[in-house]
Amino acid sequence: MKISTKGRYGLRAMVDLGVYSKNEPVSISSIAERQQISDSYLEQLFGKLKKAGLVLSIRGAQGGYQLARKPEEISVGDILRVLEGDLMSVTCGGDEEEHSCQASDYCVTKYVWQKVHEGIIAAVDHLLLSELIEQSKGFHGGC
Repeated sequence: MKISTKGRYGLRAMVDLGVYSKNEPVSISSIAERQQISDSYLEQLFGKLKKAGLVLSIRGAQGGYQLARKPEEISVGDILRVLEGDLMSVTCGGDEEEHSCQASDYCVTKYVWQKVHEGIIAAVDHLLLSELIEQSKGFHGGC
């Protein structure tokens, strides 16, 4: 499975937000500067994250963004699904009715792709934003 810049940058931005928004909202420009990501790209990502209920937008002079839930209530899977969509690592022709594979009824490799997908989902759903925030304490700057 390959994660695009949306997923990678969004995850970095969410960790940054979790670290710096404990007492006050964090501006997009401060996240952009720390993570070396463009403001406009982050605005797009945060728009999706806000719509999904993962971040809150605070208006005003001291405004910015904050996490909408506690970091221990947000999984990496939650973030990646918002930014990446389906996390399927392989698209099997037998999984889609209009592209039905002639061998789908007896295809052994379909089982492999299903198990790979289940492993990825289990990993990202059990890895919490709070764990990434804790891991980030030993690092400075971007990933």
